[in-house]
Amino acid sequence: MHFDLVETIKLLGMLGVWAIVFAESGLFFGFFLPGDSLLFTAGFLASQGFLTFIPLVVGCFIAAVAGDSVGYAFGRRVGHRIFFKENSFFFNRAYMERTQKFYEKHGKRTIIIARFIPIVRTFAPIFAGVGKMHYRDFALYNVIGGFLWAVGVTSAGYFLGNTIPDIDRYLIPIVIGIIVVSLIPGALHLLRAKKENG
Repeated sequence: MHFDLVETIKLLGMLGVWAIVFAESGLFFGFFLPGDSLLFTAGFLASQGFLTFIPLVVGCFIAAVAGDSVGYAFGRRVGHRIFFKENSFFFNRAYMERTQKFYEKHGKRTIIIARFIPIVRTFAPIFAGVGKMHYRDFALYNVIGGFLWAVGVTSAGYFLGNTIPDIDRYLIPIVIGIIVVSLIPGALHLLRAKKENG
């Protein structure tokens, strides 16, 4: 790992965790942020008394739902113009195109499934706005996905921290494992796309 996630969370506190969850959920430059590992580690730290669990999960849930809502509004307002935007440090058309294909395959469920897939997680709500998904449908899937991801992953870290003795010894391998597992769906998607194109 290039930085100590535990120390970073301790330094930023709950507000920092909420801010990162919000940014990764709906701001297109937030795709590089460590969502899954951040939530799990924050949950673990709550089990050790560094953070308060209930405010942590409630705040993460609200931040996740609010982030997706901002992403949806951005996509709906900016519209298809973002597809013609040149690549830059904060924007890569390939990510949007990958999300578009994922969205076409899974439909509205993408809003839920994407929560657990890096990069797609950030761009899915934006594409839902671009595609003018009915807001009531989006809001429903957004709340369900936000709950499963923000509450589920954080609770997993909290539960394991409370039940497995000295889990902090295994925290780095667990976090690395979460990162690797979360990248698998995207890697498989790329491999399938290459086979179809080749």
